[in-house]
Parts: sequence; structure tokens; C-alpha cells
Amino acid sequence: MTKADVVNEIAQNTGIDKATVLATVESFMDVVKNSLIRKENVYLRGFGSFIIKERAEKTARNISKNTTIIIPAHSIPAFKPSKTFVDQVKK
Repeated sequence: MTKADVVNEIAQNTGIDKATVLATVESFMDVVKNSLIRKENVYLRGFGSFIIKERAEKTARNISKNTTIIIPAHSIPAFKPSKTFVDQVKK
């Protein structure tokens, strides 16, 4: 399902025009993205959490060149679904 599909479905379910729904969806994505950039997690009860995971520094190998490289510590965004969401998907 693409963003356009999501916008179409929300517009059909609510009766709101697609332009308004598209602006709302894009605004939601911007708010989540900006919150994660500021290292603030986003919690949506009953749906899940958008969180920042911290990855520690680690040593890796480049097999083709047979060298060792160090990957620095870094942060990555992640989504953790709520328990009720996971249960609904399992059924």
C-alpha cells in the first residue's frame, strides 16, 4: 500500500477531500520525522511507537578486500508495534 492508497482510503472512509487528507498525512509524517530528529520518541497508544535505537560501535569485515573496518556508534529510527496491534496481525 502506497501513500496515495492510504490517502484514497482515508478520503473514502471519512468523506474528506483528498487534498486535505494528503496534507494531513504529510504533516503527520513531518511531525514524526522531526520528533525523531530531536531524539524524541513518538507513542501512539494502540498502534505503536516510533523510537530511536542507539547502535554501539562495532568492528566489521570487508570480505572482498580482507580488511577490518570500524562502524561508529549511531542512532537509527525504528517502529515498535503495540501488543494489541501485533495480536491483531497474528490472527
